[in-house]
Amino acid sequence: MPLVNTTEMFKKAYDGGYAIGAFNVNNMEIVQGITEAAGELRAPLILQVSKGARAYANHTYLMKLVEAALIETDLPICLHLDHGDSFELCKSCIDGGFTSVMIDMSSKSLEENIAVTRQVVEYAHERGVVVEAELGTLAGIEDEVKVEAGEASYTRPEDVEEFVTRTGCDSLAIAIGTSHGAYKFKPGTKPQLRFDILEEVSRRLPGFPIVLHGSSSVPQEFVEKINKYGGNMPGAIGVPEEQLRHAASLSVCKINIDSDLRLAMTACIREHFATHPADFDPRQYLKPARAAIKAMVAHKIVDVLGCDGKA
Repeated sequence: MPLVNTTEMFKKAYDGGYAIGAFNVNNMEIVQGITEAAGELRAPLILQVSKGARAYANHTYLMKLVEAALIETDLPICLHLDHGDSFELCKSCIDGGFTSVMIDMSSKSLEENIAVTRQVVEYAHERGVVVEAELGTLAGIEDEVKVEAGEASYTRPEDVEEFVTRTGCDSLAIAIGTSHGAYKFKPGTKPQLRFDILEEVSRRLPGFPIVLHGSSSVPQEFVEKINKYGGNMPGAIGVPEEQLRHAASLSVCKINIDSDLRLAMTACIREHFATHPADFDPRQYLKPARAAIKAMVAHKIVDVLGCDGKA
């Protein structure tokens, strides 16, 4: 099966009250863990690559890893650029075989956001590629995306109709209280997504797919394991999974997950070196790390996204 864009999978997700997992990939073991879980559960899948990951792993290597995943799983897989920060980057990914790109001009003025997004949309649509855009800014850090908490802003529902109409984008990432990275909310707080904003956006954009970034739940068992074996992660809690599941039952069709995969992988590697200090074979410590990613993705697909069996 060739790579697909998200048009059909988002339509099915919207109508079915579930979301598609968009999992960030950086290397072979991460791709394998994600796709093995999705393949066994017959879940549609979005593999997404940030600007930093593309620079780290090399575009050609990433494309071949995704090509292998298509052969091994026969799943509907979309390859998506996460947080593209320029028309040139989006164009390069489109020309290089990506089937979906995100242009993130959310830190710019509304007019600049609309202008650059429209430019990307026109180029992408001529080539059968879909475009995700963003309104509102999330706090936190993800690769080159760095937004201080005081600079974050919720999406203004009154802007969404004009934005979607003038840009022609295919999906919209909104800010309703999630944040990038593992350091989201301080322990003792009660994170609460702004479902009032989501519901108003959905009312103004009926049938239109909404995206949530910064949606990792930061499992404490992995934070504790990292710290147990020499790490120094400050306390933090993530987005409650029951709130993400509720969002998936509404108009949210794509939920991004990255930090949870990094936490699972890092915790397993740290534990392996602590308990097997003489090991120097990468296969020995990457094998359990890959299994941890697979288990994490399976949990997300079944218990959070609800997209198992939807491929």
